[in-house]
Amino acid sequence: MSKLLEIRDLKVKYGNIEALHGVSLYVDKGEIVTLIGANGAGKSTTLMSISRLPPPEAPKVIEGDILYDGQSLLDWVPDKIVADLHLALVPEGRRIFGNLSVEENLRLATYARKDTPTDVERDYKRVYSLFPRLHERRKQQSESLSGGEQQMLAVGRALMSGCTFIMLDEPSMGLAPLLMYDMFRALKELNREGMTILLIEQNANLALKFADRGYVIDTGEIVAQGPSDQLMDDPEVKKAYLGG
Repeated sequence: MSKLLEIRDLKVKYGNIEALHGVSLYVDKGEIVTLIGANGAGKSTTLMSISRLPPPEAPKVIEGDILYDGQSLLDWVPDKIVADLHLALVPEGRRIFGNLSVEENLRLATYARKDTPTDVERDYKRVYSLFPRLHERRKQQSESLSGGEQQMLAVGRALMSGCTFIMLDEPSMGLAPLLMYDMFRALKELNREGMTILLIEQNANLALKFADRGYVIDTGEIVAQGPSDQLMDDPEVKKAYLGG
């Protein structure tokens, strides 16, 4: 395996507040990696830093580096991250366009694609195959969807960008158990097809069962890392995050 994404000693600030204090992690091509930790630990900050979203929504990198396929992302802008590197973020809170239909939300995600209409059409079929409810509701305004359906749409929109690496921030938040497992089944299927996944998930048990490897972040620092089964057996991780 090769390191597709590598974060080296990353320090970032929101204004005068340092939010990450030298975070290092990596994701190999084709892996599923999860980042777990308490609220406010720095999980979303890490994903926003990778996405190169500008302040004030995202923090400012003051030290360290973010490498993707061996090249630094520090001077990249978000639209190029998506269009040229095929790396997409599904943000916490979904952030779909509620006044647009399901189909229109998906179509918007294709605006910067450089491949063929045939490729785009293939991805529409893929999204509707993974999430049949979206096909049933494709003409429906997305603000009228259930929370679970909106999460499916947020993931589907990322897939329509043509991404090969997807980052997800709390994809199970607010979902009923059945929809939650449907979501993770779809993500596992995408990974089997070659998608690389970096996942933030409040449900640490679910995340570690799903992922190949994990990192534990606490107040802006990585405090544990390793294969998922190893982390699940770690007494400190069990006590703090797994209800043990």
